Parts: sequence; structure tokens; C-alpha cells
Amino acid sequence: MSSGNATSPKRLTWLITGSSSGIGLELVRQAQDNGHFVIATSRNPSRTPELVSEVESKGGRWIRLDVDDSECANVIHDLERDGYAIDVLVNNAGFSIHGAAESFTEAEVRAQMETLYFGPYRLTRAAVPYMRKRRSGMVTQISTGAALEGRPSMGIYAASKAALEAVSKVLAKEVAEFNVRVLVVQLGSFNTSMPSASRRSEFDAEYSGTMVDKITSMVSVDGTLKAVNDKVKGARAIYEVIVGEGVGKGLESEFLFPLGQDTLSFQNLAVDPTEEGGLEIES
Repeated sequence: MSSGNATSPKRLTWLITGSSSGIGLELVRQAQDNGHFVIATSRNPSRTPELVSEVESKGGRWIRLDVDDSECANVIHDLERDGYAIDVLVNNAGFSIHGAAESFTEAEVRAQMETLYFGPYRLTRAAVPYMRKRRSGMVTQISTGAALEGRPSMGIYAASKAALEAVSKVLAKEVAEFNVRVLVVQLGSFNTSMPSASRRSEFDAEYSGTMVDKITSMVSVDGTLKAVNDKVKGARAIYEVIVGEGVGKGLESEFLFPLGQDTLSFQNLAVDPTEEGGLEIES
């Protein structure tokens, strides 16, 4: 590995959280199809035996990992102790809670922060010292345009992602001289199972018909979310940026990677929050 990224002809060892669906699963497949060793993880591997078999039949491993567990970082230490030098850590596991910013309960806020900030940060803090000592490694945080735009209903979801992005930006500057790279991928809307991983927080009836109500309904399991991006193509792009191939050539020093046709609207909204755009909503 060189230049602070994962560009190398050698077989890399990947640890990917949230591997049972969506971008995580497709990234597992991309890495394995390109000859890398992948340690896939999920909270309940027993729920997806066919996926576990798929990964293990290709020479990979699938282990249980709950990022909400305060001891989840032990997975990193155990793997390193057993001889698995992690070259690429991908923090992808997550879910979202939607509702009015004034109405989220303390439990909801803590649950969202636990999964999207504290969990990934635990794993990052555990993995980076090994990478630093080897002068080689890469941490990839799967984030969202919501961290930029401030879209109604996504208050604590955006806050959790923004918090991880902020500490990752600092970390990237601190570990660059040790040939360790940190990458944040800001996703647009992809055809994943994210709606099924979304929860609705109760809010006052006065919000009925507002953007809070519409977007919360749109991203629910039976909602009308229109994904404009393909998860397979998205995972391929992430893979290429990590290894420095294809679209990733020349991006070896980049920290932020907006991904998706709709990410431009996210960036515009971050500059001018009065703009409208991004996700399509059916009335």
C-alpha cells in the first residue's frame, strides 16, 4: 500500500460493517470479485445464511458485529491478534430515525448517535493504531448528503453523520503523515433497503402536511422514496476510489467523495438552505 490509500496489486484485507444488504453487501461482492479477502459483518448473521455462505464460499469470513455494543472494538483487536491485518475498514452499518427536531426523545437521539457515531468511531479508534504502526491502511466512513443539507425530518440522522464526518476530517489530517488515509463517502439516494431500516418518531399534529411529515412518510417502509442511483454502480465507484482504480485514479488524496446524481443538490443546499431540491416526493 502506498500514498495513503489502498492502491496495491496485493490482496487486501477488508472489514465491512453492515454487510447484509445495500451498499455494504455490494461492496463486499466488489472486493471479493477483485480477489481481496473480506471479513463481512452484521448484527444477526443467522438471518442471512445464504449471504454468509456466498461470502465464505469465496474464501471470506462473516462474523457477528453489533456496532452499538460498547465493546465492539474488541473485534478489531481479536482479528489483529489472530493475524488478520486490516487494510481497509468500511463503516457502513446504520439506520435512520425521522421526525421533527423538537420531538425526538432522549432514547431516540442516543440510539441514533450510538449506531452512526459512537459505534463507527469505536472501530476507527481501534483500527487506526494498527494501520499507523504498519504505515499503511484506510478508513472509509459511509455518510450521506443529509449531513450537509439539513433536510427536514433528518435532524438527528444528519447530526450523527455530521459528527462522524467532523472527527474523520481531523483524523485524516493527523494520520496522513503515517500513510493512513481517511475517506468519507456522502451518498445520495440509492436503491437499497434503507427504508426498511428507517424508524418514525412521533411528532405534533401541527406538522401534518409539512415537509417533516412528507419526508418521514416518504422514507418509511411503505413510502414513496424514489432512489435515483444504482447500488451496484455506487459500490463499484467506492471500491475504485479505495483502491485507486477507474474513477478513483487521481483521487488518492481526496477526503470527501460525494456519490450519486442527487449529491449536487445536497451541496447547493449546504450553501443556500433556502433552495429546494434533491429527493422526489409524491403528494
